[in-house]
Amino acid sequence: MIKKTNKPKPAAATKKNTDTSWGGVASWYDEHLEKSGDTYHEKVVYPNLARLLGDVTKKKIVDVACGQGQFSRILADAGAYIIGVDLGKELIEIAEKKNTTHKFQAHYFSSPSHDLYMIQDGAQDIAVCVLALQNIEKLQDTMKEVARVLTPGGRFLMVINHPSFRNPRHTHWGYDEHEKVQYRRVDEYMSESKIKIDMTPGSATNKKFTVSFHRPLQVYVKALGKAGFAVTRLEEWESHRASERGPRKEAEDKSRKEIPLFMCIEAIKLE
Repeated sequence: MIKKTNKPKPAAATKKNTDTSWGGVASWYDEHLEKSGDTYHEKVVYPNLARLLGDVTKKKIVDVACGQGQFSRILADAGAYIIGVDLGKELIEIAEKKNTTHKFQAHYFSSPSHDLYMIQDGAQDIAVCVLALQNIEKLQDTMKEVARVLTPGGRFLMVINHPSFRNPRHTHWGYDEHEKVQYRRVDEYMSESKIKIDMTPGSATNKKFTVSFHRPLQVYVKALGKAGFAVTRLEEWESHRASERGPRKEAEDKSRKEIPLFMCIEAIKLE
């Protein structure tokens, strides 16, 4: 349920946290998701999330850090009532423009993930956060806020880049010529870090950057527990892609199946 409030949209909070917003790459991100036709979102993440969520008809779902609303639209098409929230006002503007079919079923707000001011306590059945928690600085505050808006027994499904194998600048693919094996090198894991990500590599002008936060798995699990959640499921999802024919194809395809890219955690809000 959307809270009736005179509190304005938190523009000041948005400005204060622009270094973690993806609003600056909103157009690129929208084009990447909507036009490439072969994204991990479309081929791996969304189908698996839909499987875990099951029938969402008439379920009230908050899509935390919803981006330009692609998954929110999928949920609305499946019959859910959606509140999409994202820090990037440019992304929310795109989400609202694309919300042509479910105007009374899906509503979007620009706000940080730790301030779901528009939602009443215990009003939502489900919360989802798709590949965004690793870009959110206030992790514990976000977990606490998600717990606030969920009904007791409500589900929170979060998908993150796999923290064991996808730590920017500290994990890399390698190939052993002698053994004919592709492997994943991990230089750091336990140390938390904040990393500036270049979204326009190879370009010398009009540079765009985002921020990512590496955290070991225990940080996420402890944050969930502290916020009043119990973890009920953990899945690891691998790439759907395959290499073209060549001397490394077999090794590359095997490593894709053995080393997952994504992790999904389901947690239940305790009574």
